[in-house]
Amino acid sequence: MPDQERARTPLTKELILKTAIDIADRRGLGALTMRHLGTELGVEAMSLYKHVANKDAILGGILELVIGEIGLPNEEDDWREAMRTRAIATRRVLSRHVWAIGLMEARRPRGPVVLGYLDAILGSLRAAGFSIEDAAHAFWLLDSYVYGHVIQESSMPLDSDAASVATSPAKAGEYPHLVEVAEEAFSAGYSFDTEFDFGLELILDSLEGLHGSRRVDV
Repeated sequence: MPDQERARTPLTKELILKTAIDIADRRGLGALTMRHLGTELGVEAMSLYKHVANKDAILGGILELVIGEIGLPNEEDDWREAMRTRAIATRRVLSRHVWAIGLMEARRPRGPVVLGYLDAILGSLRAAGFSIEDAAHAFWLLDSYVYGHVIQESSMPLDSDAASVATSPAKAGEYPHLVEVAEEAFSAGYSFDTEFDFGLELILDSLEGLHGSRRVDV
């Protein structure tokens, strides 16, 4: 944001939080300091404290905004479709804000948006007849899958790696199975999207089997 535009833009809590998210997206959560945030906004760091109590309040605020982007499942919707939609939306949002994964799991206490999000997921599963224990299993399994996929996707340049292995004949004798799979994947248009969908459906199939065998009335 140009200095002149910054000078014309009133400093608000919303602007501070959105700028903090932008810093975290571009440079990681470690780069988010009050001094850096003030520089980005064109103000002294002390000016921020008129709108936010401290850095911890900023971390809580940006997590609330990010989780709010995902959307809530409706207890009236089919649980499987609700979990699929939620997993896809979570992957999409966290792919833009990978830093939020660690913050989501580590931060205590959680704010009302995050708590409402967690409650709605569990509520959808409980309304469908999942026991308390199985709802917790399903929640943990789905989130672990989504988080792991986002982290791997953000750190592994899949296309270039596959092309490098598949087009290197010298490696075929040393790593035959790796080259075989890489060649097939590269030629078939292997992508993170197709792998995510494949794994998600396997998980949902397993949860549906569990749901059918141990369904309880809520």
